[in-house]
Amino acid sequence: MAKPTLWITRKLSDATEQRAARDYDVILNPEDRVYSGDEIVAMSGRIDAILPCHSEIFSRDVAARLSDRVKIIANHSVGVDHCDLAALKARGIVVTNTPDVLSDATAEIALLLMLGAARRASEGDRLVRTGQWTSWSPSFMVGRQSTGKKLGIVGMGRVGLAVRKIVTGLGMEIHYSNRRRLPAETEDGSIYHDTVEDLLGAVDIVSLNCPSTPETLNLMDARRIGLMKPGAILVNTARGNLIDEAALIDALKRGHLFAAGLDVFKTEPGGNPDLAKLDNVFLLPHIGSATRETRNAMGFRALDNLDAFFAGQTPRDRLV
Repeated sequence: MAKPTLWITRKLSDATEQRAARDYDVILNPEDRVYSGDEIVAMSGRIDAILPCHSEIFSRDVAARLSDRVKIIANHSVGVDHCDLAALKARGIVVTNTPDVLSDATAEIALLLMLGAARRASEGDRLVRTGQWTSWSPSFMVGRQSTGKKLGIVGMGRVGLAVRKIVTGLGMEIHYSNRRRLPAETEDGSIYHDTVEDLLGAVDIVSLNCPSTPETLNLMDARRIGLMKPGAILVNTARGNLIDEAALIDALKRGHLFAAGLDVFKTEPGGNPDLAKLDNVFLLPHIGSATRETRNAMGFRALDNLDAFFAGQTPRDRLV
């Protein structure tokens, strides 16, 4: 029996590609180039399955033009805001993602961003690298301490829970908002707020860990940023479109917010050059899940979903 033809759209870990080549007639992308919608459509007539990343956009138009040969899109990501799920469902195409396996790595980056923003890490790094560190005094580079502060987690799903776990040693009081309140045993003393607005004014640091949906687009707009405590810190490891970046820049320049820590942006790659000009922003290039262990786990989870599908079973992480 012929193996299904699988297209892996980006350069994945060696272990993932080796396993894929063992079990599928695989088409790889060693140059790691990004494919346009038209190129995805053109390729679709040659393949039975696609293993893409969030860089490949499956819009309504692309979904409508995909070849009938494509049966499954097994995403190498948790977020699926690059996929029009309704349009893909209408075409009868199964869509999966890779939850669970990247929660701890993303939580590590949330902690790094929180501490980096609070302790003025970007500013300090630039001073040392550019030879401008020429003096010291008790008033030099004074930042904010995170220990014992109130942390607000917007979206207490897998990543939000991992963030809560990783900050345990800092003795922080945990607040959260969520679509639904967690069971008491999962909540474990965290303080629930039934609206984001209610949470924002109650905490010193806000960590965004909710998915990107039409409802969360520009979740942190000028009004909600204005509800945050003066001198608060905003951290985002979820998706860039959760924040109105112009409103954030204004709040940082005015000093309403002490700092921000950002791993994601509305424009990727590249980020926002106006944010990059600010000393009180700690910036990373969307590397929340970028560890060797997590990349292998993500690739294997996507392949597990493909294996189940082609064995006639329901993939573990089926979304549509």
